[in-house]
Formats: sequence, structure tokens, C-alpha cells
Amino acid sequence: MTSDRLAQQMAFIVEIDHLKQVLRRTITVDRNRNENSAEHSWHIAVMAILLAEYAEDRGLDLHRTIKMMLVHDLVEIDAGDTYCYDDEAGKGRLERETRAADRIFAVLPDDQGRDLRNLWDEFEAGRTPEARFANALDRLQALLLNYHTRGTTWRKHGIRSEQVRARAAPIAEGAPALWEYAKALIDDAVAGGLLEPCKGA
Repeated sequence: MTSDRLAQQMAFIVEIDHLKQVLRRTITVDRNRNENSAEHSWHIAVMAILLAEYAEDRGLDLHRTIKMMLVHDLVEIDAGDTYCYDDEAGKGRLERETRAADRIFAVLPDDQGRDLRNLWDEFEAGRTPEARFANALDRLQALLLNYHTRGTTWRKHGIRSEQVRARAAPIAEGAPALWEYAKALIDDAVAGGLLEPCKGA
């Protein structure tokens, strides 16, 4: 007979499979399809393992950071992915995602649900070293995919370099060395015609 706890855990495991169906605007590097949010979460978790040495705070808890990255987008199962450059869609994002967090993490047993919900809240607040590093890699990953797909999504939506620079700015707080790398990518994208320069430039 399955315990209530195991039944809740299995229900959550089945529920989060829906994240594979949430498509993002970014596309995969082969330019064949849109990335989904589950792939995005996996990608930045691996980035954290590889790039931890560039974190602003070398003493951060890497295990906690990876857990945060793996759960931070689960709310998109209900709320969907909000395109970061769509100001209109972004207006109700936090409210939509908070309602989603209330429902999704409540599927788990109380202790595990609280733990994962706290990680989601921590990521959103962006105040701890772990959250700052997680946010930095979240911004860097999208920048990398846009750059390595020759600016396909940027060009499709008419995104300009000042928008990308503003979106990527939190990288500086979580990983200053990676911010220098990101700025160089943006400059190269502008020089190569992958990204529109600032207005009036």
C-alpha cells in the first residue's frame, strides 16, 4: 500500500512533467525549435556546477543554488513563460506566478513543499548570494542562446542592445567576471549586426 507521503511525492513528480510543454521565446542553438522551460532549468543548473568559481560570493551554497535553479520555473506550468521584453505581459507576472507557486508546491508533503516554495521565494527576492548567482546565470543563459543563434529572437522582436544590457545587468551582482563576458558578447552582437544598437547610436 502506498503511503500518503509517497503518493504526494509521485503526484508532484508527474505534475512537473508539464514544464516540458512550456515553450520559451529563445531557440535551441541548432535553430530548429524553441527551448522549453524544463530544458532551460537543466541548462542553468549545469552552468552553476561549471561556473561556480565566478560567483561573486565564493562561499555560497552550490547545492542550494542548483536546487533553486531546478525549481524556479515550475510556476510556469500554470502561469506560462512571460517574455522578458514584453512589458504588457510582465505587468501581472508576479501575481500569476505566486498563485501558481501556492498550488504547485502544495502538491508535495508539507515539509518538502515549504522547502521548495522557500527556494522559489528566495530566487524571486534575489537577495542571498545563492539567489544573486542563480539570477545571473538565468540571464546569461538566454543571452548565450540568442548570441549563438545569430540573434534570431532579438531580430524577430526588434530588441535593441540597451534592452539586452538592462536585462543582463543582474549578472554583475551575482558574477562580476561573467558580466564582463556578457558585455563583450553584447558588443560583439551589435558589431556583427545580430543586435540593433542603442537608439541614436
